[in-house]
Amino acid sequence: MTRILIVNGNPKPASFCSALADAYETGARSAGHEVERIDLGALPIDPVLRTGFTPHDPEEPELTAAREAIGRAQHLVLVWPLWFGDMPAILKGFLERALTMGFAAEEIEKPPFFRPLLTGRSARSIVTMQMPRLVYRLVYGSAATKLLRRHILGFVGMSPVRDTVFGGIDDAAPETRAKWLEEVRRLGAAAD
Repeated sequence: MTRILIVNGNPKPASFCSALADAYETGARSAGHEVERIDLGALPIDPVLRTGFTPHDPEEPELTAAREAIGRAQHLVLVWPLWFGDMPAILKGFLERALTMGFAAEEIEKPPFFRPLLTGRSARSIVTMQMPRLVYRLVYGSAATKLLRRHILGFVGMSPVRDTVFGGIDDAAPETRAKWLEEVRRLGAAAD
């Protein structure tokens, strides 16, 4: 059994990202995994890191609870749409506010001047986008997923971090979407 945290980073409640998060959760629960879920659109937190990485930002109880859920998780799943070439601001802000120094990493005296504290955890990013997946990879270099994998989740020690990308979402036929949902359900069952 794996402890899994699913974070739906699409603030719209009725979205295909929500359906993907549901599919992952269904697959994981059916296989006996322990699942927690956060839907950022329903979370009453300010996603703006107003004072930088200092302890001066007031912290909502929901943010504290979300950080504790991250701490319990052995596997983190982030489901999000690609908007303007990146993750939605609400997801980026959530990660900035939740993955604080002292929790996700700590400063040290020698290079690289930090030590990741969330080692021993894996992650998966499930991304939807309007453009074809091949265009995202070849033309845009998979920039947003690389950023998340290397500079956010990798920075705090999560490894491996895998990506599942669904392109052409707006034009996808119902049977294609059903196939994607089944693929994600299988990922949930495997805790991958």
